Amino acid sequence: MGRVLLAWCWALCYWGCVAPKGAQAEVHPFVGSPGNITGARGLMGALRCELQVQGEPPEVTWLRDGQVLELADSTQTQVPLGEDGQDDWKVVSQLRISSLQLSDAGWYQCSVVLEGKTFVSQPGYVGLEGLPYFLEEPEDRTVVANTPFSLSCQAQGPPEPVDLLWLQDAVPLSPGVDHGPQHTLRVPGLNKTASFSCEAHNAKGVTTSRTATITVLPQRPRDLHLLASQPTELEVAWTPGLSGIYPLTHCTLQAVLSDDGVGTWLGEPDPPEEPLTLQASVPPHQLRLGSLHPHTPYHIRVACVSSQGPSPWTHWLPVETPEGVPLGPPENVSAMRNGSQALVRWQEPRAPLQGTLLGYRLAYRGQDTPEVLMDIGLKREVTLELRGDGAVPNLTVCVAAYTAAGDGPWSLPVPLEPWRPGQGQPVHQLVSEPPAPAFSWPWWYVLLGALVAAACVLILAMFLIHRRKKETRYGEVFEPTVERGELVVRYRVRKSYSRRTTEATLNSLGISEELKEKLRDVMVDRHKVALGKTLGEGEFGAVMEGQLNQDDSILKVAVKTMKIAICTRSELEDFLSEAVCMKEFDHPNVMRLIGVCFQGSEREGFPAPVVILPFMKHGDLHSFLLYSRLGDQPVFLPTQMLVKFMADIASGMEYLSTKRFIHRDLAARNCM
Repeated sequence: MGRVLLAWCWALCYWGCVAPKGAQAEVHPFVGSPGNITGARGLMGALRCELQVQGEPPEVTWLRDGQVLELADSTQTQVPLGEDGQDDWKVVSQLRISSLQLSDAGWYQCSVVLEGKTFVSQPGYVGLEGLPYFLEEPEDRTVVANTPFSLSCQAQGPPEPVDLLWLQDAVPLSPGVDHGPQHTLRVPGLNKTASFSCEAHNAKGVTTSRTATITVLPQRPRDLHLLASQPTELEVAWTPGLSGIYPLTHCTLQAVLSDDGVGTWLGEPDPPEEPLTLQASVPPHQLRLGSLHPHTPYHIRVACVSSQGPSPWTHWLPVETPEGVPLGPPENVSAMRNGSQALVRWQEPRAPLQGTLLGYRLAYRGQDTPEVLMDIGLKREVTLELRGDGAVPNLTVCVAAYTAAGDGPWSLPVPLEPWRPGQGQPVHQLVSEPPAPAFSWPWWYVLLGALVAAACVLILAMFLIHRRKKETRYGEVFEPTVERGELVVRYRVRKSYSRRTTEATLNSLGISEELKEKLRDVMVDRHKVALGKTLGEGEFGAVMEGQLNQDDSILKVAVKTMKIAICTRSELEDFLSEAVCMKEFDHPNVMRLIGVCFQGSEREGFPAPVVILPFMKHGDLHSFLLYSRLGDQPVFLPTQMLVKFMADIASGMEYLSTKRFIHRDLAARNCM
């Protein structure tokens, strides 16, 4: 029995030691596998695996949770181990994780392919443990007083669980005060501006979120209504909403004309045209709008302002000014008598009617007769039948226009004049026909248009003759050649502001050759730059708005000019050197140079330089910040935006320092 066991042991040993070479290929090549890593978020981590092979070293592939890492930051080192001609290699692969994130957690393995077979190392686990990480933080917002709102805050580990604690004005809120999910805080309402933040707790410690500022604005005014109305005035009143602990400082009322398309913008925050805006000190909460058009529909709305900001606008309220009486009497009133009839004519008042014209009233009276009042309607003439032979002494007539609001002013009394031959047709022929105008306006327009056209043709002819004479003056030298019928030179005067070339301009400046060479690369044709309004002006120059005419487009630019009359050549050279340096800058937070040109005449000592820069529509940072707080409509700038301004300025200064430049006057007024 003992001999049998000994034989079996000997056989197994022989099989393991004297196995053929083909069996040795089945030996696992990995001699080292990735280890386990547990770290905090943002830290660096590294994994390593090692294998030994015979023949050509294979390419090591890294796997995470069984999936190939295509963009893995890995390095592979190959060390020969063979001696006396043996082809043995040691291969070491290292995976580097520069900043651990939650997505990096998982099982990591190395994989190689040898002779068509895939070998995988033992797995190593990468886990994260540290302070909680915020997925969502509370944001700044504005709310109206005593109105419920919600805030959100979410955080995660590992390790889990993560508990959240809300704080108001740095004071912890008792758990369950919001009656909702832990990551959502429901606030029933505020009467003053407050700050909110949240704390995330886990086994590793506490992380605090950003602080959100909740600004409390006044509630929307209500019950906007009309108190009284006149043809050019409206008096309105409203009831203010709650504003918390902040008293209202004033209310703003806007009025716009109603039109056919008013329904398309009533729900929008801003009207399509510039509204009439008035401010009213409160209390009382009412305002009188003046200088309105009579018999005109309007839409009005109101908002009230506290120290924290304006309330929402009320909905648009349609109102209408009533009709008024005409402001002037009818024009050109005349009265002629022909026998027993009297014809009275007039024209429509020139003054505003302040409503819809309903007709005219006529009043006439004699020396010893009572006044007679007649409603003529919309006609502008009437025939009066006189009693007897019409011998009414001192008969006078006057006319007034009227609307639904009443009668306008009466015209001056006009005496009745007898009809004379040569004055026109007799009265009885004109009763049924409208009066012919004393002057035919259409023919006057035709005559005026003909005179204007003739003047334009005459001016154009004189211009062409002058231009032709100037163009052919050079050809008088070739007059004998023309008479012989030979070809002569054709010459046209070219328009130009200056005939000096760029090279001649640069030579006249008296600057160094190095600066001349740099200026040649940035020169722009002066005729392609059109100047506009002045944006700012100082002691030594001005900045103007302009347009640069490029090949296929027009670019809006800012043009910086220099007052050459008060500057020396050295100051001119410093000015040009600074401009040329800007051409080399290429950074989003540093102003770049578009080009340089010169302007001036031959009589000047040397031309004035013009530097062309990008146009910044919002101006400098100092003015922008002032207008955001003190303008007609202040704009709230969150802290993140102000920090972004500082970061952009610092980025630009860092870029300049890498170029070995120092900004000697860094201020908000110099940041665009």
